[in-house]
Amino acid sequence: MQISLFSISSPLHSDLPALEEDLFIKDIERSLGARFSIFGSDFSSYGTAAGSVIYVRTGGTEGIFRSLGLKGSFRLLTSGKSNSLAAAMEILSYINACGGNGEILHGTPEYIAGRLLKGETEVGPKGENEGFCHGALRPMPAVNLGGARLGVIGRPSDWLISSDVDYVAVKEKFSAELIDIDIDELVEDVLRSGCDLRSFEGSEAIHKSLLGLVDRYRLDGLTLRCFDLLDAIGNTGCLALARLNASGIPSSCEGDIPALLSMMVAFKQTGCPGFQCNLSRIEGDELLFAHCTVPLSMVKDYSYATHFESGIGTAIKGELPEGDYTIFKISPNLEQMALIPATLVRNESEFLLCRTQIVLKAVGAAGYFLHSPLANHHIIVPGSLMTT
Repeated sequence: MQISLFSISSPLHSDLPALEEDLFIKDIERSLGARFSIFGSDFSSYGTAAGSVIYVRTGGTEGIFRSLGLKGSFRLLTSGKSNSLAAAMEILSYINACGGNGEILHGTPEYIAGRLLKGETEVGPKGENEGFCHGALRPMPAVNLGGARLGVIGRPSDWLISSDVDYVAVKEKFSAELIDIDIDELVEDVLRSGCDLRSFEGSEAIHKSLLGLVDRYRLDGLTLRCFDLLDAIGNTGCLALARLNASGIPSSCEGDIPALLSMMVAFKQTGCPGFQCNLSRIEGDELLFAHCTVPLSMVKDYSYATHFESGIGTAIKGELPEGDYTIFKISPNLEQMALIPATLVRNESEFLLCRTQIVLKAVGAAGYFLHSPLANHHIIVPGSLMTT
């Protein structure tokens, strides 16, 4: 059987080995007993090459996928590092919303080889735990957020291709108003601080400037297109968002509006906005989530690190207490929600992942994430979250 391997990766990950030297790919080839036909980033023959598979090597690749304009069924190969799985979830959500279908190939090299050998006829929601997909997804009821004013500081990040929302629908369903704010307003204020922008002092200046926007626009919550700060300031919003969330101002990363709405609903019900994070790895019923910020009020201990993708700024490496949690996410069209009970079993500390890393056990949840995820980011909320 010939299997054609295409790949997409973010420019932020310029140190990746060639596909022929990628140990993950080599392990899959050993399990297959065959070599991939490697096309890499040359998609000119995609759709005609036999057994096409797209290797989503890193996060930040979703916009690249959309720009390719591909149609049909897709097999998205992912690893357990560099936000590969998270990016594939956003891509698959986009594919599903456009009327296509596909599946995420994730797991051990032996498992992935077995799925590949079944061929393209198996593409679609036919994986293990398929029934849980329907149990995880429920209708999203209206929730009155009391006229909350939510700042959108910079447009959503380019890779959030399946996370657009209708501002009018948000007002009608949640009694909340989305307010667009030019990110240059934040950047200019930080630059005026006169501090060493690349230091911890610069991270504090971002927090102070965000508080200024909260006061100026009378905001109850916000989302920040934080990756723009890497070039503009040489720092990140990780620490600022961790502090804002801890102080009762729900704040999401990357301009992710559905994540912010999910955090607002969680905050209204529990008093905690929750931890916005990426799913990085699935091993049976254990799910490894990670991100570089977390509400400081949620952690039992924390330390400072650098932002994962860029290696700069002040990120949060937090440890969360073990116990019961809920995995929650409102769909971009506001019609569905994912609501999954889980138990935090341990914290992790791996090099090739975002800094705060937690492992949740959620029986049967793999089917939802591999076949019908509501985009990328999900919110981890302490305790049991009930929406009525």
